[in-house]
Amino acid sequence: MPGVIVDRLRVAAGYAGLALPALHGLIRAGLIAPMRPDRLVGMLAGLGRSGLTAAASSALGAARHPNRPAVIDDAGVLTFAELEADSAAVAGALRSGYAVGPGRTVGVLCRNHRWFVLAALAASRLGANLVLLNTGSAAPQLGAVLDRERVDLLVADEEFGERIDAAGYRRRPRVWAWYDGAPPGDTLQAMADAGAAAPARPARQGKVVIMTSGTTGTPKGAPRQPDPLALLGSTASMLTRVPVRSGEPMLVAPPAFHALGFGYLMVGLFVGAPVLLQRRFDPVETLDALHRHDAGSLIAVPVMLCRLLEVPPELRHRPRRLRAVVCSGSALSPSLAAAFMDAFGDVLHNLYGSSEIAWASLATPSELRAAPGTVGRPPRGTTVRILDGEGRELPTGEVGRIFVGSGLAFEGYTGGDTKETVDGLLATGDLGHFDQHGLLFVDGRGDDMIVSGGENVFPQEVEECLAAHPAVAEVAVVGVPDDQFGQRLAAYVVLRPRAAATVEDLEDHVRANLARFKVPREVHFRDTLPRNATGKVLRNQLGEP
Repeated sequence: MPGVIVDRLRVAAGYAGLALPALHGLIRAGLIAPMRPDRLVGMLAGLGRSGLTAAASSALGAARHPNRPAVIDDAGVLTFAELEADSAAVAGALRSGYAVGPGRTVGVLCRNHRWFVLAALAASRLGANLVLLNTGSAAPQLGAVLDRERVDLLVADEEFGERIDAAGYRRRPRVWAWYDGAPPGDTLQAMADAGAAAPARPARQGKVVIMTSGTTGTPKGAPRQPDPLALLGSTASMLTRVPVRSGEPMLVAPPAFHALGFGYLMVGLFVGAPVLLQRRFDPVETLDALHRHDAGSLIAVPVMLCRLLEVPPELRHRPRRLRAVVCSGSALSPSLAAAFMDAFGDVLHNLYGSSEIAWASLATPSELRAAPGTVGRPPRGTTVRILDGEGRELPTGEVGRIFVGSGLAFEGYTGGDTKETVDGLLATGDLGHFDQHGLLFVDGRGDDMIVSGGENVFPQEVEECLAAHPAVAEVAVVGVPDDQFGQRLAAYVVLRPRAAATVEDLEDHVRANLARFKVPREVHFRDTLPRNATGKVLRNQLGEP
C-alpha cells in the first residue's frame, strides 16, 4: 500500500508540474479566452457528454464557435456545429444499425476528408476501438490486418472496394465514406442526413490503433488509450512551442491514418483551427490552399517539403500567414531544413516520434538553424535517455539507444509482442545522442547500421552528406553484401530537375566531408525512390529495377 501511495503522489506531482505550462499553452493557442457565459456552459456540457476524448473536439468547437469552419475538404466546408450534429447522427446510426459500442472495432480505410473525421468521432462517441488502416496496403496486407485486429465494421472509400474484396472481406459489414458515383451501399452521408439521436456516453472508452509503417512486412497495430490528463498536458506543452492558433486554418497533408496526420488533425479541431484536408497531396494545390485560406500552419512529412521546393518559382505562392510547419515521419536532412526555411521563412519545426511512443521531442526553427539535424528537446512530462547495451545511461555526446517515457506510449502490439523497456522507458529502435546544449540528435535506426570492413556506418549520416550536394534531390543509402568487407555502401540518388552529377562527383563530395570508409562503393541513379503512403523509403525495394 505505501508503494501505491508513493506512485500516486509522484503522478500527482507530475501533473502539478505540468499545470502552469499547460495553461500557458492553451491560452497561447486561444483555446482559453474570455467568452459568453452560455458558450462556457455549452463547452462544459460537451465535455460532460464526451469526456477528454476525440469526440470532445467537435463538442467544444460547436459550443464555442458553431459557425466557424471545422473541416474544409474537396467537398466544401463543414462547420463545427455541422460536424457535431453529423458525428452524433452517424454514431446513433452505427449504434442502432451495426451494434457498434464498447468492445467492438471499427476499421477506417479512407483518404483525408470529412468522412474520415466523422467516422473517427463517431467511434469515439460510442466507445468503440478505432483501427486506422493504411490506404497504401496491398490486398494480402490489408486482409491480414483486418483479421488480426478483428474488425467488426469497415468504413471505407469506394475506390478501395475491389481491394477490400480481394482481401477476403466480402461478407462482413461495411459502410461507405467517399464515393464518386452512385452509392454502392450504406453511406455515412445517408446516416448524417437521417439525423438519428446521439447515443449516451459509453461506460468506457475505446482504443485508437495506429498501424506501423509496414516497410518490411505486414503493418503492426500499435494501440493506445492515453491518460486524458497526460494527453492534455502533452498537447498543451506542444502548443507552447508550436504557434498553432485557434481560428487559423491548419493544412494536414500526411495521411490521416498516420500518427502525425491523425494527431494533428485532432489537435487542430481541439484548439478550434479549421482543418484543411486534401484527398491526395499535390504540391501546387497545397501552396495554393495555404495562400487562399490564409493558413497558419502546415503538417507535412519530409518528402512533401521536397515537393513544395520543386514547384517552379512562378507557381510557388508564399503563404501570407504561415506561422508553423511541423515535419515528422522520417529523418529531416539539415540541407532540406535550411532550403525550406530559406524559401518559406523560419517556420519549420522538426518533430521526433513514432506510432509506439507518440512524440518524444521537437526542434524549433531557431534550434534547427543553430544545430542542423537536431530533433530538439523533449516536451514537459516526457523523459528521453540515451542508454548503452546494458541499460546504463551514457554521457553527453555518446551515441546509444534512445528510450522514451511519457503517458502517451502504446500498450504493446496487438499481435502480442512489444518494444523493450528499461525502468519504464520504451525503446524507440533508434540510436542517438544529446549535445552539450541538451539537444537530441537521431543518428539512425539500430537495425539500419551498416558494418563495412569492421567500421560502423550510419546510413543517415551519408544520406545527409549526399543530400547537401546541389544536384541531389533525394537519396537513400543501404548496405549490400560484400565478400571482402562484409557489407558495402550503396547509394540510390534522384537528381534535381535539370541538374547533372556523375558517380565520381558524388563520391568525391562524400570523400571531402566524411571518412573514406563512408564513401559509397555503388551509386545508382533513379527517377524516383520507392516510398509507402506516408513517404518513408522502402529500402527493401531499392535494388529492384
